[in-house]
Amino acid sequence: MPPTTRPIWIHPTDPALSLVLGTDKGGGLAVYDLGGAELQYLPDGQINNVDLRYNFPLGGARVSLVAASNRSDNSIAIYTVNVATRQLQNVAARVINLGISVYGACIYRSPFTGKYYIYVNSKTGEVEQWELFDNGSGKVDGSLARTFLVGSQTEGCVADDVLGSFYIGEEGTGIWKYGAESGSGADRTQVVSIGAGGHLTADVEGLTLYYAMDGQGHLIASSQGSSEFVIYRREGNNEYVMTFQITAGNGIDAVTGTDGIDVVNFPLETAFPQGVFVAQDTSNDGGNQNFKLVPWGPISAAGSPTLIVDTLWDPRLVGADEEPISFETIFIPMIIGE
Repeated sequence: MPPTTRPIWIHPTDPALSLVLGTDKGGGLAVYDLGGAELQYLPDGQINNVDLRYNFPLGGARVSLVAASNRSDNSIAIYTVNVATRQLQNVAARVINLGISVYGACIYRSPFTGKYYIYVNSKTGEVEQWELFDNGSGKVDGSLARTFLVGSQTEGCVADDVLGSFYIGEEGTGIWKYGAESGSGADRTQVVSIGAGGHLTADVEGLTLYYAMDGQGHLIASSQGSSEFVIYRREGNNEYVMTFQITAGNGIDAVTGTDGIDVVNFPLETAFPQGVFVAQDTSNDGGNQNFKLVPWGPISAAGSPTLIVDTLWDPRLVGADEEPISFETIFIPMIIGE
């Protein structure tokens, strides 16, 4: 089974020690360093999608929360990151079983209430939004907060922790935008549709957000049918910006049939001074499917005009005691912009 989602965890004091979390849909969850070395593998079931957020209040401290959809028992898998060992620790208070056959998943931290949620969806388009919280004993429990139906098969999703928006890909239709709050109901706007007008070729797979100051940045979608990545504006009506591919170069094969993606604006060691974009590669020359890490700088430079680069907006401060600070604004394949 293919690897899919791959969120990037930024180390609190040394970005070079940051991690990439990747799921193996056939059996577990893996933790990698930025050089691709596997540091941990958790054979915890058919983990499909995984996401993370910082500063979750647990046991009197603020921790990095990792949560995932587990298809083995239609549950939510919940972990924290042990900073000292750079490994995951299971902190679920119980097996949280959902009322749907789980598939995709993503986390949201509300800028209005400070509450943390996980969205989990199904292949038939059902979505459940669960609030996650400390059960009083240093474990994480959850309660169902909202349900709605997208329509047909869904998987990739992402939530904006500043603007309060929730995006989900209906794989054969396009991308929808909902309110992320639990009381937002089922009202939605279609961001883009499959086809020339939306620059997407089915299936719509991974979604991720590049954060920058003042609500700026980018929504990025994985266009699996064309092995491309499509960039829209994060703000406003999510206007189309550009399309790019990760082609072969430096002895590394191209990215094809991509699924999960992630992006971080923050500098991560010398190889990624302006942040990093990571994509799952379905067809990897001479080996298993894998992840490709690409510096954000060349992607930005491929835009006309160049894309936003904001290396000072720190995602680790979202949910901290102080507000996030914003100021003015391995694997290195080639980038081709359109």
